[in-house]
Amino acid sequence: MVTFFYLLYLKSYKFVGMRTALSIFFNHQLTKIIQSIFAQKHTSLFILFSCFSLSIASPRLFKDSLSFDWKSPSNTGFQKSLNKPHSLTVWSAIENKRLATPLCMALNQRPHIHLNDTNKKKSLHLPVWIMNMIRDTMSSKKPRFLIYPTIGYSPETKWEFGVSAITVFHYNNDTNLRLSEISAFTFYTQEKQLGLWMDHAIYGKNNNIFALGKMRFQNYPLSFYGIGSDIPKKPVALIDATYYNVRERLIYKLSNNLYAGFEFDYQQMINTKFNPKGMNQYPLPPGSGGSQNLGIGFGLILDSRHNMLNVRDGYLAEVAYINYSPLFETSFPMNTLFFDGRYFIPTSKNQVLAMQVVGQFSSGDVPFNQLSLMGGETMMRGYYLGRYRDKNYLAAQIEYRFLPFNFQKRLGGAVFGSLGSVSNTIPVNNYKWSTGVGLRYLLFPKKDIFSRVDVGFNPDGYGIYFYVGEAF
Repeated sequence: MVTFFYLLYLKSYKFVGMRTALSIFFNHQLTKIIQSIFAQKHTSLFILFSCFSLSIASPRLFKDSLSFDWKSPSNTGFQKSLNKPHSLTVWSAIENKRLATPLCMALNQRPHIHLNDTNKKKSLHLPVWIMNMIRDTMSSKKPRFLIYPTIGYSPETKWEFGVSAITVFHYNNDTNLRLSEISAFTFYTQEKQLGLWMDHAIYGKNNNIFALGKMRFQNYPLSFYGIGSDIPKKPVALIDATYYNVRERLIYKLSNNLYAGFEFDYQQMINTKFNPKGMNQYPLPPGSGGSQNLGIGFGLILDSRHNMLNVRDGYLAEVAYINYSPLFETSFPMNTLFFDGRYFIPTSKNQVLAMQVVGQFSSGDVPFNQLSLMGGETMMRGYYLGRYRDKNYLAAQIEYRFLPFNFQKRLGGAVFGSLGSVSNTIPVNNYKWSTGVGLRYLLFPKKDIFSRVDVGFNPDGYGIYFYVGEAF
């Protein structure tokens, strides 16, 4: 009977399930026969022979979809059986493949037989560039690149959705030089505003040359509240227009931290259309029919910062003067003086006190789009950019940063507050305030670069901002 089932097993090798059942049955019957023959006097011979029957009855079982749950010396195997008495393991090669086939096992320690384990957990393999971004595994000398979605909100624009990209690097991968960065940001708002912004700060060999600039393309509508600090709480007009701006500063190092160079600023607004809101007609400001201005000037910068995206210590003092000549049909002759002062004090290993004062003062026939604008993602956060505008602007802010928190390796935060005002003359009153909090996440530990989410509050409302790098 045993021989019959064994022959049936060999003929049924195409049917895995039947073969498995027959193999188990065959070995069970053969074991009972052998046990009755050898009884207790020949235990060693009984074990050897019964285990040999298991090995010869199951070569196809090992070859195809079934496997035993043991451990071999070099692979996974039947650990428990190897640790029990009366267990002897002999390894054999089947069809030139080293196969862990036990030729001898104790009868009461047969391994569990199961089908291929299709439920084993598979390792999650992410693209290398994603793992480098998450773990920052590359050398600190190597450039970093990141592309990420953004989201923001303000009462004027409603929800804003966009995509940002940034790359940071050192010239010739020399970390002793200052960190350079190039960033791009495109967005679309619920108010149908479309824009593309690009910024860069690039240091050359030995930090001798410094290029600092920005480019803006924006398709409005934008909310226009008027000019000055004493204006309505609601927009007086909705302006449809297309706006271009390119500003570049090419600076050369004079001494250790002192730079000087030329600046140019090109601004153009076309397809401009004012759409008054409400019954009262607001007087149309200069530039309401469009404008095109090119300014050329001179700048002086005193800068000791090493990492512009996250300054932990140092200072910045910048002064620039730009003259806009009547070069085009829609040009507005004007002059602008600009200054920016920043100071950073490390109060502990991971905490920084940051301070900033900015001012912009214009004279001449200034179009409304080139007036000094208050608000935005860097200064007076929480105010819509251009909520208040005039020829002259003065603002200051202070921020305390935890980079990161003492109880976290990558999570940090910040608290900030600011004051600012616009005026037709030097601002001395009607100062507005803004305050807020933010979260920080250490995006590139080896470059010491954080991403930030800031929420700014003020009497007019609030704003939410998501960017890579500190506000200033």
